[in-house]
Amino acid sequence: LRSVGVRPDDPVLTNAFTLAPVPGAIRAVGARPVLVEVTSDLVIDLEDLAAKARSSGARVLMLSHMRGHLADMDRLCALADAHGLTVLEDCAHTMGATWRGEKSGNFGVAACFSTQTYKHLNSGEGGFLTSANPALMARAVILSGSYMNYDRHGAVPAEHYFDDAKLDCPNMSARMDALRAAILRPQLTTLDQSVARWVKLAEIIEKGLSSNPAIRLPQAAGHAKRVGSSVQFRVPQFTDEQCRFLLTKTQSQGVELKWFGRPEAMGFTSAHSHWRYLDAQRLPQTDEVLATLFDMRLPLTFDENDCRFITSIISDAVANVSEMALA
Repeated sequence: LRSVGVRPDDPVLTNAFTLAPVPGAIRAVGARPVLVEVTSDLVIDLEDLAAKARSSGARVLMLSHMRGHLADMDRLCALADAHGLTVLEDCAHTMGATWRGEKSGNFGVAACFSTQTYKHLNSGEGGFLTSANPALMARAVILSGSYMNYDRHGAVPAEHYFDDAKLDCPNMSARMDALRAAILRPQLTTLDQSVARWVKLAEIIEKGLSSNPAIRLPQAAGHAKRVGSSVQFRVPQFTDEQCRFLLTKTQSQGVELKWFGRPEAMGFTSAHSHWRYLDAQRLPQTDEVLATLFDMRLPLTFDENDCRFITSIISDAVANVSEMALA
């Protein structure tokens, strides 16, 4: 955000359905998050994005590919061009996902990848920034805390891009240490195999859940191929009480689900109403989607039989809760 020139009090567009660090990053530079509605397929609503780009005057979109779900990137990029939006991609959940065969992170001016414990590459904590824009990367390198050792960076742009950056950009001390980099580099060689395994495991769970008529699964946009490192589903007719009961029922059988409709934040799971460091915003469509949205991580320690067993537990629990409500 600093590298593209975001200043205090600037409006910055971002998805209403995301995790707290995304609007948190916008607030950390003193800017104002403007939240955009999410569709029932868990991607940014392009109609609302266009409307809020016009009404807010924002010039930057922090696009969160939340839980790996990709919007129609052809339409989104055309919309961004039409409204003069600089797109930054949050790819924390979508390393290896593609649109028309192009990997996520190649559609905006820059992309942010996470390597926290639950991500596609794991160094415990950390992450990295990618960009094909040399001026932006020069600013990012100085901001990250290179001091005047920027020429040691392995992917540094040409020297002349640093003429102003090295004098204008403050040192934010956000560089990755060598130990984490050493942990991550070998994992790059197995990323494609890991992505293929995640896709297979997610397909098993989603196929099983789709046989339950009460369960609604998000549908991928036409050319999107996501990395199925987590699974999301909704039970649109459930009340809050039924949602809580479903959590209890699956938990008792060893399946831990997260629910985005909770009135309080829990663990990594929160919603825009919990972020009191933002101006309160009216998002009825997003609220309706999140009210019955469930989420489950899908670690590679699971095998295909595990996924089938987990699917049966979730599907049976949804059926049981539905029957109890009828009774």
